[in-house]
Amino acid sequence: MLVERLAEVEDPLLHADEILSTLTEDEKLAALDAHPAIGQRDGLSARSADEQGLDDDPAVLAELAELNRRYEKHFGFRFVVFVNRRPKAEIVPILRERLERTRDEELDTALTELVAIARDRWRRG
Repeated sequence: MLVERLAEVEDPLLHADEILSTLTEDEKLAALDAHPAIGQRDGLSARSADEQGLDDDPAVLAELAELNRRYEKHFGFRFVVFVNRRPKAEIVPILRERLERTRDEELDTALTELVAIARDRWRRG
């Protein structure tokens, strides 16, 4: 639903925050859950794989998988972060910190991160 709403307006990324505020909670959750999990290796688009980087330290990937599982169980939606080409090991403490937030805080943050990813992709072409 988010993509469809963005497609309806001129300069969608300029209006993304406004459009997010009009979505129902179910629509917000669907937008987040459509995003691949950080550290996921299977089924990634070439762009997502490039953004998540190539650092495949098994210990880091295992920790991310466990933290992602805890996050989704705790909040009920996927963890989304604008990786910005940082190594996965740098995301681990971010995920841990965000697990300490309230659900409302985290939902807002995850959606803001989703828009940051979209804006970066648009700028990079």
